[in-house]
Amino acid sequence: MASNDVVVLQDSTFEQEVLKSDTPVLVDFWAVWCGPCKAIAPVVDDLAARYKGKLKVAKMDVDQHQGVPQQYGIRSIPTLLVFKGGRVVDTVIGADKTRLEDSVKKAIG
Repeated sequence: MASNDVVVLQDSTFEQEVLKSDTPVLVDFWAVWCGPCKAIAPVVDDLAARYKGKLKVAKMDVDQHQGVPQQYGIRSIPTLLVFKGGRVVDTVIGADKTRLEDSVKKAIG
């Protein structure tokens, strides 16, 4: 459920791929059974393609990997976190395309 421009995260790769990234990272916490997750997926893929090189886009399946979602208090999905310099700078909960675009634009400045 991800394009070639999207990194598929695991609990074990999260620190290296997200927290140590030189560029801002959008992380989409999702699950296969989640309807709104499927609705926002094409938007996430589009952002990955449009901002390639300026933004890293990643997805984490909360059913497969639960450590990181618990650490960040993910209680509903889709939840999309924007990281910059290893810290969460914005949170978007739900399939809100406009809010997500604004959040990404703000992060890449």
